[in-house]
This record gives sequence, structure tokens and C-alpha cells, in this order.
Amino acid sequence: MPVSSLHAEDSCLKNHASSVARNGPADVDLAPATVQNRSSDVTADANGLPPTWTPFVSPGDAAAINIIQYGGDPEKQEAANDRTDGEAVKAGHNGALKSAETAAAPVTPSLSSSSSSSSSSAPHVTFPEGGLQAWLVVLGSFCAMFSVFGLINTAAVFESWFATHQLAAYTASEIGWVFSLYLFMVFFVGIQVGPVFDRHGPRWLVALGSVLVVASILLLGLCEEYYQILLCYSVLGGLGGALLNTPAYACIAHFFNARRGLATGIATTSGGVGGIVFPLLLQHLLPRVGFAWSTRVLGFILLGLAVPSNLWLRTRLPLAGSSSAAPGSASRRNGPRRRMHSVWPDLTIFQDKSYAVAAVGIFFMEWGIFVPLTFIVSYAGAHHQNTTQAYTLLSLLNAGSVAGRFLPGLLADRFGRFNVIIVTIALSSAVVLGVWLPAGASPAALRAFAVLFGFASGSNLGLIAVCLGQLCAPSAYGRFFATAMMVASFGTLSSVPIGGAILGSGASEAGWRGLIIFSGVSYALAVVCYLSARILAVGWGWRVKF
Repeated sequence: MPVSSLHAEDSCLKNHASSVARNGPADVDLAPATVQNRSSDVTADANGLPPTWTPFVSPGDAAAINIIQYGGDPEKQEAANDRTDGEAVKAGHNGALKSAETAAAPVTPSLSSSSSSSSSSAPHVTFPEGGLQAWLVVLGSFCAMFSVFGLINTAAVFESWFATHQLAAYTASEIGWVFSLYLFMVFFVGIQVGPVFDRHGPRWLVALGSVLVVASILLLGLCEEYYQILLCYSVLGGLGGALLNTPAYACIAHFFNARRGLATGIATTSGGVGGIVFPLLLQHLLPRVGFAWSTRVLGFILLGLAVPSNLWLRTRLPLAGSSSAAPGSASRRNGPRRRMHSVWPDLTIFQDKSYAVAAVGIFFMEWGIFVPLTFIVSYAGAHHQNTTQAYTLLSLLNAGSVAGRFLPGLLADRFGRFNVIIVTIALSSAVVLGVWLPAGASPAALRAFAVLFGFASGSNLGLIAVCLGQLCAPSAYGRFFATAMMVASFGTLSSVPIGGAILGSGASEAGWRGLIIFSGVSYALAVVCYLSARILAVGWGWRVKF
């Protein structure tokens, strides 16, 4: 073929790729791409990610890249898109990346608002990273998380009350199922909530979740039997918490990228604030007005928190599947794309090894964190602390977690999200085994443990969200986050009952030591998982910001 023809064909292909990247074909939803610039002269992108690392590209994103790869030929595109098995999907999107670099080089869309595309034709996703609307979303998320995690961080108060009143005839392990089932529902049901959020947004999810959470606490005051408490607190409250939890995290990802760690950290401080306010409130109310009216007061507070959550939680990026394509087009028949834009869960995202290992790390982290949160008040009571001292420990722990949620989030944006969470989880293990285990009945040692553990563990739930966000496009954030939390839900379901079984009905000193060791070792296993996920993503280089 003559040289002039080659140049003409190359120019035509580039122009076509630029047009597709700029405007998008009528039948393809151009979701935010995650292609990284692999040029040898680039050391890192705006988020500090090395050029050799490519996040998992969903089949929906790969469909848009296939348009560039196959020059708009529907037969070739459909043949490639119909390969729905896991190996073919992975091979397909990797091949698409290489073809995109050849046909329209450089294609470097960025997920950071601060980074600029090296080509004017590359699709570019921008984030406000601030402004009134963005910070109102953070405030709405704060209020939603206050309801969910404020109650979680008050579990020690409810556990102590149930053990001496309604459920006095039950063992610690049996009582532990009340709180484990609540946490399980919050995280497990999210696997369905995430895809619905990605497809339809937060409005109806948040509205229904608010109603269920308020109703569960109001009805809890009427419960006297074990099954009644399970149904009201664990099942009804857990369902409401699941509907609030995923939108609260995912809406932030629509407005922040470079500052996502900071924004998420600010929102998650609500759990620590709730863990201070609710225990102190219950400590004051329970002896004076009883359990029923104490829970009603909590219910009225949760009702007030529901107002800003419903007003301000919103999205701004295109929702998954929001294409204007006509039904029956080739891209619409794409099996993987249909799964990613469906409201049903899709477990093929575990093909990303970094994501899968990180999800297992969250499982072990849940084993570690909820043992101190649930048993710290009972531990203090068993070691000669009065009621005021025991409740003060929980307040100190949650006060430490406020700083632990905010500061690591700020540092994560600067030094890397995975880097910071590895350090904080390791610190949590060290504090449990190095401070709580030898503390005994020392009031000073217990107060030191409460503050240090609160700070170290405060970042756990906040940073896992932004870490998972590095492994997917914003349009699929709800699905990726909720699916990982589904794995974690089995950790929350089993952690407190296992801890109660280790402790035993007699709550002997050997039982307490075994409980503490279980928590510390679980954290150590979580460190191994997160370190492995980081190595799988970016290699062994400890200087890499990731």
C-alpha cells in the first residue's frame, strides 16, 4: 500500500477515535474511563499512581474502548463484546487499551480534577473537589452515617443493658448475635443497594432507609423478648442502615476525587460523634426515664438527622446505563455491559485480584474492630470500674476515633490511601495486643487504650471506601463498595458471637485475654491482606503513592 494511503488511513482512524472519545456514539454509554498513560517518561499521574498500574476496567467501560479498537464495525465489535467469560473479559479490555493507545494515542482520561488530558479529544471527568453543593453532600452523608454508625458505636451500651435486663438469662454469645446480625444486614444487603444506587441514584434508597432506621429504634423500646429485639434492632434497623450506608459513601465519590479521603474522613467522623453523644445520652436517660423513653429520644434525634440526608445526598456523574441508545443496538446486547448496568449484583468484579484480596482484608478487619467496640463497657465492669467509668471509656474511644477518621483521610490524599490504611490497621493491632492485653484493671491504662484504639481504628471504615474507589470508575463505585462490604458482612456476623464464645459465660480472666488476642490477631491478618493487595496493584516499591 502507498505511503500516502497509510497516512490517510491513519489520519482517518485518529479522527474517528477522537470523535468517539469526544462525543460518544449514540449507542454507547461512555462511562468514565480508567486508562492510564503508560509512556516511559511519565512517573505518576495526578493521584500518584504509577504508569504501570491500570485499575480494573469494567465491561461497560471496555465497550466504549472497543468502538475505538474496531473503527465502528458493529460485527467485529459485537463478536468481541459477546465474550462474557471472565478470562475473555479481562483479555478484551487489556487488548482494547493497547489498541486505543495505538489508534488515538495518547488516550489518558483522568479521574482527578487536577490532572489534564494530554489530548484534547480524550474524555475527561472533572470533580468539583469543593463548593457549596459538594460540601452539602458531605454534610448529608455525615447525617446519614451518624444514624448508622452512631448506633453501631453505641452497641456496648445496649449490650451492657440487655445483659442485665431483658436478656439477663442469655449468654454473652447469644446476646452478641443481636449486634452481629445488625452489622451483617447493614453490609450484606448493600450488595443489592450498590447496583440500584449506580442505576437510579440515592433518592428513594435514602428515604426508605430513614423510615426504617427511625421505626426500628422507636419499636425497640417496646421489646421484651429476644426474638423481638432481633427483629426490631437487627433486621429492621439493619435494613435501614444498609439503605443509608452505601449512598452515604458513594455520593461523595461523585463530587470528590483528589480530596476524596478528606471528604470521606469528615463524613465518617459522624460515627465517632454519635458514639460520644448517644452513650452519654443513654447514661443520663436510662436511670431516669427507663429504656422505652430513652430509645424514643434516640428515635426523635434520628428523625431530625434524616432531613438533611434526604435533602442533600445526590449524584452528579452519569448514572450507569444512562445511555440514549436505541434498544436492540449492538452495544446493548453486550452481556458484560448489561451486568454492570443491571440492578443485580455482579461477582465478576472479583476477577481483579487486588480488589478481591482487599475485600478479604476488610473481613478480618471487621473481626478485629467490633470486639473492643462491643465489649469495652462489659470489660470495664468486670475489672472493678463503676458505671460512670465504664461509659466514659466508650466516650473516650469514640472521641479518639473522631480524630482518627479525619486526620488519616487527610494524609491518605497526600501519601496514598492504601499506604495509610496499612499503617493504621497495623497500629490498631499493636494497641490491642500491646496496651489492652496487659492493661488489666488499671484505669489509666484502659483510658490510654480507649483513646489510642479510637484513633487507630477510626480510619478503618472511612479509608476502605476510598481505597476501593481507586480500583474502579466512579460510575461503578456503589457496586464495587457494596460488594466488598458484602464479604465484610460475614466478618461482622461472626465476630461478636465468636468473641462471646471465647469469653464464655463466666467472663474469666483467661476468657478476656483470649478475646483480646482474637481481636489483635484479626487485625494482623487484615494488614497482610491489604499489603498483598497493594503489592498486586503496584509492586513492592514502598515509595509509590497508592
